[in-house]
Amino acid sequence: MRKIFVLFTILLFGCYPKNETQEPVVKLASTSVHDTPRVAKAKNVILMIGDGMGITQITAGMIKNNNRLNLERFKIVGLHKPYSSDNLITDSAAGATAFACGKKTYNGAIGVTPDKKKVATILEECEAKDMATGLVATSTIVHATPASFIAHQPSRKMYEDIAADFLKTEIDLFIGGGKKYFDRRETDERNLYEELEKKDYYVSDYFKEDMSDIKFDPKKNFAYFTADDDPLPVASGRDYLYGASRVATGFLKAHSKGKGFFLMIEGSQIDWGGHANDANYIITEMLDFDKSIGAVMDWAEKDGETLVIVTADHETGGFSVNLGSTQDTLVTKFTTDYHTAEMIPVFAYGPGAEMFSGIYENTEIYEKMKKAMGL
Repeated sequence: MRKIFVLFTILLFGCYPKNETQEPVVKLASTSVHDTPRVAKAKNVILMIGDGMGITQITAGMIKNNNRLNLERFKIVGLHKPYSSDNLITDSAAGATAFACGKKTYNGAIGVTPDKKKVATILEECEAKDMATGLVATSTIVHATPASFIAHQPSRKMYEDIAADFLKTEIDLFIGGGKKYFDRRETDERNLYEELEKKDYYVSDYFKEDMSDIKFDPKKNFAYFTADDDPLPVASGRDYLYGASRVATGFLKAHSKGKGFFLMIEGSQIDWGGHANDANYIITEMLDFDKSIGAVMDWAEKDGETLVIVTADHETGGFSVNLGSTQDTLVTKFTTDYHTAEMIPVFAYGPGAEMFSGIYENTEIYEKMKKAMGL
């Protein structure tokens, strides 16, 4: 009987791996997208980036909007780690390149690796699959975030070189400021505005919010310049993001020929409010961005085949809402006029949304979008 007991004990406890101190080995689950189960395919992906939008920017906007935001419509929420390859505090160029290319890179890099080698963006990969693509921003269209999805330059400040990169990819639609980098260039004599027209783009710098009187040619791509340089803040009269978001979804759906589309929409100036340490600037831009989120969610809920992701590249300002605040009057403070290292929320809705829960690197957003589209 004793022999049977000893044999049973060996068989039972011999099955469990031990380390040298006889404690159980603990294996952490991987957060890699490659370990996730098969997900429903998303025909379309819309990535919405609130530049500089951390938790407090969202909170302040919510408080000033009767404690409600369209972001509350998302049921899947995660967090990403935004650091760059050379700094714990990322900038928008490195942050957007992580989303666009799935690579950590140095601050200031646009679509290149730390050794300055070009790397394909998700927009370019979608174009290669004959999908429709688009970019919308409330900055210049050559600013760091939109640039990182279509350009490859060693520095985010190379605006005219970035503009020239727009002519190298058959992007179907782009809307943003920065017309002067296309038609009044200092580095060469090219007129990229005219070159776009010759490439059969419908090019305009006259915009109406509903655009109902513009007769789009289904065979033409669309480029609209909202300003010669930087667009105005929303508090100074800028009002196109909501309308542009509505136009972009319908336009790209029509242009996709059933193959799907990728669209990036940026609420650029939340970040600028943080740099200025201006709480009202942050809140008005946050609410403008949230209104556009509502437009996209309305469209995606009807479409049924679209994955919507809302996130930020980083937080700006070290923004806080403090003791003594009321819904009418917020008591706010800032710790910096630059970015911070805090983790950033990720909201997801639609086919593949479940992959975006948890905590992961910012580069995983690229991997998860590709997996959702089956690329």
